[in-house]
Amino acid sequence: MSPSRKRKEPSAPQALVEPGLRESLRSQLLEWYDRQKRDLPWRRTRDPYAIWLSEVMLQQTQVTTVIPYWERFLQRFPTVEALASAPLPDVLAAWRGLGYYSRARNLHRAAQEVVARFGGKLPSTAAELLTLPGFGRYTSGAVASIAFGEPAPLVDGNVARVLSRLFEVEGAPGDRAREAKLWALATELVHGERPGDFNQALMEHGATVCRPENPLCLLCPVREGCLAYRHGRVDELPPAKVRAAPKRMTLAVAVWAHAGRLLLARRAEKGLFGGLWELPAAEVDDDTPDTESATRLTRALGADVSVREHLGTVRRQLTHRALALRLLRVTGRQHPTHAPAFRELRWCTPDEASSLGMSTAMHKALEAAVAAGALRE
Repeated sequence: MSPSRKRKEPSAPQALVEPGLRESLRSQLLEWYDRQKRDLPWRRTRDPYAIWLSEVMLQQTQVTTVIPYWERFLQRFPTVEALASAPLPDVLAAWRGLGYYSRARNLHRAAQEVVARFGGKLPSTAAELLTLPGFGRYTSGAVASIAFGEPAPLVDGNVARVLSRLFEVEGAPGDRAREAKLWALATELVHGERPGDFNQALMEHGATVCRPENPLCLLCPVREGCLAYRHGRVDELPPAKVRAAPKRMTLAVAVWAHAGRLLLARRAEKGLFGGLWELPAAEVDDDTPDTESATRLTRALGADVSVREHLGTVRRQLTHRALALRLLRVTGRQHPTHAPAFRELRWCTPDEASSLGMSTAMHKALEAAVAAGALRE
């Protein structure tokens, strides 16, 4: 082949961050992190399992709420093997109050896969972690970098806000071009010493200084390099995410008493409240009459149900739903022991029911039913 026709090697993609700026940002954020980081219990351990658990719990949940749950969960399930061998209802019971129960179900499934595929040790690369249930791009990057020192990027809400302001990244949350640019920036910045600490520095900075509202720009260690600060756009970036109004959801809840016990049912493991125990419930409309509610509960339980009286309504605001639990005292000629709509039925005292894996909303419904005299027959 002649020199003039020699195939050209593909050129490396152009860096988004100039090398000098990149090193300056990294060193300033790491120095700030070493001085100002919060003393959080998962930062005192090198156990990959404990770090993974913290990352899962911290999704959609505030740090102050997570700390006692993380400590209790590790006492109950101290190793991946202990978690993998535990019955799912026990795991869900330990999770009660944290919400987003799919996190607990995925945590349990992933622990079982870690034992089966990796001998009980979490894989050390983001690529391998991505093959486990519940491990998305963020969680894989967090565990790989913090627990194993891999220069794996991560972008959560805090990191997205910091990078959006530092580099004046346009676009609303969820915009594909914006997300791609943020991940590209995170990928460039994480390479260097202490990648796990650097990722934590970005998250810590977003949580405590580069806040969504009233950011503390005068305390910011990278203020001089921040394009949004320089251009007076800190309050504009990133633009607020438009949230859909929560959907209304009404459940007819069967309060069925017998011999000092109440009928409890465990849901299938998918969907809202999947795998959790509840007073048996069926979805209805706001204006569904009692006869139709009884029909739907009969279908769910596989046993004839009749409504005797209303015991009240418990309302709970979930992230995506405005939930109304309509408590109906019911009775029937036969006491069911299994049901087509549920995995398991059980007759329990209120104390026994309280120890089961149950959502906070349903636990409030249980308390309200008992207070309204549910155990009267």
